[in-house]
Amino acid sequence: MDDYRFIDVLLVEDDPGDVLLTREAFEHNKVHNKLHVVSDGEQALAFLRREGEYAGVPRPGLILLDLNLPRKDGREVLEDIKADPDLRSIPVVVLTTSEAEEDILRSYSLHANAYVSKPVDFDQFIRVVRQIDDFFVTVVKLPRNGQLSES
Repeated sequence: MDDYRFIDVLLVEDDPGDVLLTREAFEHNKVHNKLHVVSDGEQALAFLRREGEYAGVPRPGLILLDLNLPRKDGREVLEDIKADPDLRSIPVVVLTTSEAEEDILRSYSLHANAYVSKPVDFDQFIRVVRQIDDFFVTVVKLPRNGQLSES
């Protein structure tokens, strides 16, 4: 646990119930990462680009992205993130209810770092959030602040 880094996590989720579940899963697992929440794709991009009301927010080290969002859907958000040289190094985990093969394939073709179907059972959901946290924060080595250095 000495190597554990605390990161800012951006949850892009429009369902208040799923936001609450994710917050509870973070608390239940004693995840100390800071969870930021936006409820649509346009807010997500404004947050990531630190525009308007999000001018002073920290750069997230991980994005949990739902696919079915209002205003700009998660597929478009993922495409924009991975096309932006300033954002593409931030890991994106698609966390969605969809188990459709076309959504899985499209997410990976748009360079999602992982695709996870949300379990409906609370205990399973807690385990999934814990596994995401363990993998992306404890196991893998990521660039500091999600940024790649230009050399």
